[in-house]
Amino acid sequence: MAKIKRQGLRDLVYRELHEMIENSRFSPGGRIVVEDLTKELGVSRTPVWQAIGLLEREGYLTYKPNVGVFMQEISPNDALDLYSVRGVLEGMAARLASEGISISQLKELRENLSRQESILPEKNFIEYSKLDFDFHALVYQASNNNCLIELLDNLKHKMKPLVCDITPIMNELYLHHQEIVQALEDKDPERAHDLFLRHNDLMIKQIFMQRKFDLK
Repeated sequence: MAKIKRQGLRDLVYRELHEMIENSRFSPGGRIVVEDLTKELGVSRTPVWQAIGLLEREGYLTYKPNVGVFMQEISPNDALDLYSVRGVLEGMAARLASEGISISQLKELRENLSRQESILPEKNFIEYSKLDFDFHALVYQASNNNCLIELLDNLKHKMKPLVCDITPIMNELYLHHQEIVQALEDKDPERAHDLFLRHNDLMIKQIFMQRKFDLK
């Protein structure tokens, strides 16, 4: 019974750390102080290290012996690979969503757009990133293809360690989202597909511009 309880504690800590990562609590490439986490969560080091081990296997964290635990950071080349695959899959999801999206799902997307618009003047990078994450997830769900949804969810989680300041393109991203929703409402699969590819291309350019890489 004690072993089951310890396992349960590890899982609880894992979920807490995972939520911290989802909420951009840790900066990509930044150091994570284990002692601080044990105090904040009110647990011993063991379940924290066990949870860190799980998150390391999932690609979120990395442990450097005699140095510490760090949030992973995605290289520009890895980001390009991820966005290239994501663009293709999101285009497929958009096509499927345009054919079967429900009125309630369209309403959710419109509500998400409204919240995006409300925070644009603040240039709140973290809050906008959360809304962007939710927006894409809503489109995935509207595809009604469980295999595709799982693949895209995995890709989006892999992108969490990506460092990219989207502040300069937030307005443009929002306008893209507006056009995507309109294409879904119009049940126009080709336009929805093409808009998602353009959306991903914008992010790729921003990633490489930020790092002064030239796209070829």
